[in-house]
Amino acid sequence: MSASKPQASGKVRIHPSLNKSEEEFVARRRNSVLQSLKKLQIQCSKDEVPNIALLGSGGGQRAMVGLLGSLVQLQKTSSLLDCVLYLSGVSGSTWCMASLYQEPDWSTKLESVKDKIIQRLGGPAVSWGDALAKLKKYYNGKDFFSLTDVWAVMVITAYVKEIDEHTLKEQWDQRSKDPFPIYTVIDKQSKQRNSGDPWFEITPHEAGYSLTGAFVDASSFGSQFQKGSKKNKQDEFDMLYLQALCGSALADEDEIKKLLWQKIKDFFQQKEKILEEMRKEQDKRRQEELRREKGTGSGKDFVAGLKLGPPEALLHRISSQVRSQPDPNSAATDECYQLLMNTVDMNLSVSTALDESIRTTLNDLSGGILKTTDKKAEELNEKCHTMDAYNNLREQINVWPFDAWMNIIKCMDLWIWGRNYNFLHKMTGEAVHSTLLESKTRDFEDAGLLLNSPYFSVLRKERNIDLIISLDFSDGDPFMTVKDAAKTCRERNIPFPEVIIPSDDFQKPKDFYVFKGQNVPTVIHIPLFNVVNCGDKIEAWRKKYRTFQGSYSAEMITDLMEVAGKNITNNKAKVMEEIREIIGQKRSRH
Repeated sequence: MSASKPQASGKVRIHPSLNKSEEEFVARRRNSVLQSLKKLQIQCSKDEVPNIALLGSGGGQRAMVGLLGSLVQLQKTSSLLDCVLYLSGVSGSTWCMASLYQEPDWSTKLESVKDKIIQRLGGPAVSWGDALAKLKKYYNGKDFFSLTDVWAVMVITAYVKEIDEHTLKEQWDQRSKDPFPIYTVIDKQSKQRNSGDPWFEITPHEAGYSLTGAFVDASSFGSQFQKGSKKNKQDEFDMLYLQALCGSALADEDEIKKLLWQKIKDFFQQKEKILEEMRKEQDKRRQEELRREKGTGSGKDFVAGLKLGPPEALLHRISSQVRSQPDPNSAATDECYQLLMNTVDMNLSVSTALDESIRTTLNDLSGGILKTTDKKAEELNEKCHTMDAYNNLREQINVWPFDAWMNIIKCMDLWIWGRNYNFLHKMTGEAVHSTLLESKTRDFEDAGLLLNSPYFSVLRKERNIDLIISLDFSDGDPFMTVKDAAKTCRERNIPFPEVIIPSDDFQKPKDFYVFKGQNVPTVIHIPLFNVVNCGDKIEAWRKKYRTFQGSYSAEMITDLMEVAGKNITNNKAKVMEEIREIIGQKRSRH
């Protein structure tokens, strides 16, 4: 399908080998790690330098802050961070990574970088105008617009308090003194079918399937390919989008739907601003029309004063008026706005427990669509009404921002996340599972929906990892990630140590676990909240730092960083002991 050597940008690379640029960085970084080990009084030769990968799990803002606190202590604690080769993250941990890599050589000045990040997290929110402008860029700049774009603008910005339009390549310097970053997501179709390779990684150089060994240049991810060659270039994704792609599974689907419908309602409730945006867009179109066709009249408003009725009648009246006069100031436009807002409200009423008076009002506005009290029937009715509204309006009010609003509603109805062109489309060969070659597009989503820690990005045989340090910020079972990783590795014949957890530890986890064996990487597993740093208040800490909640206060951020940092400072000697043991094993083999 392609040669083993890395291909130039615009070509698909099918081979498990590392990208040439990554190989070059790894060689330099290993030399740097050798010097760092010597400073720690750990003697070894160049060949004996252990490849160490640090993993940050998902967990929303808890993971973002927890990873930051852990990294700060890794650097303070005898510069152990300088011994790390790879830093890989899932979901909320990638938010921390994106913030860190804004600063070149962040690991050499982590204290000041940390202060800058904390100051931003406690600062003002992104303005509505800036968010709308970013939504417009996403909407107009892509062949496929999805809920990931909406999540980036309406949710991620609320946590990270910025719109980061840099690209991953722009963030990376090949001579960096920092660990090599790996962002991870999963292929939704592969997960659902339980076929092919769901594990997908994105690095400064390449994006692709970790275990299959199918990659494309990172700047070309999202562009259209056919038979291995790029045919339709899309703009390179920015860091805000990447954070949304990686970090969207903050709760179960029902909770996310509630949040998104509420965010959509809040966002588009700025009615006058929305109509003003429409006027600007219509003015542009009108000027273009006037240049092409002289003498278009203003017409009259045929629907002023009409009351809202059943959706079908309303849509008919709107369609007639808009055909005759696309005027942003008309009552038809106002009714379009109201219909879209009612559609949002009705979907929100199905997702949330609204009181009876609101439900009655919505029944009246919808022409009786919500008469039933059965939730599943309501959801089905709502899906029908939502798509009916979309199909009838999309040709009539095809102007910003109404067209974007309608497409957001469609994406909500079809639950479309992370849709991008499939760079493997119509390729041939045995190296890639056939299911990855067939479809024109693939949907990518938060890896936490399958495994809430990025084990499989560093378990690629070619990365030759000796020690994995797993920082687990997950909600619920503190051992689920390492247990599920072990189970999947057994099924796929990937070397991984046996994982045995004492039964008492599930309710009262300790702060340090080591799993090892013959010819497998050593795995250190560190649960965030444990009996050492939380005493008998583990549950209280978990409740205080839920995954699905608003942004943390400055005090909450400080407290969480301190708790996460204790897991590092309390176990410095144990980590160094494992490093020495791995070096000893490598020495014996040589």
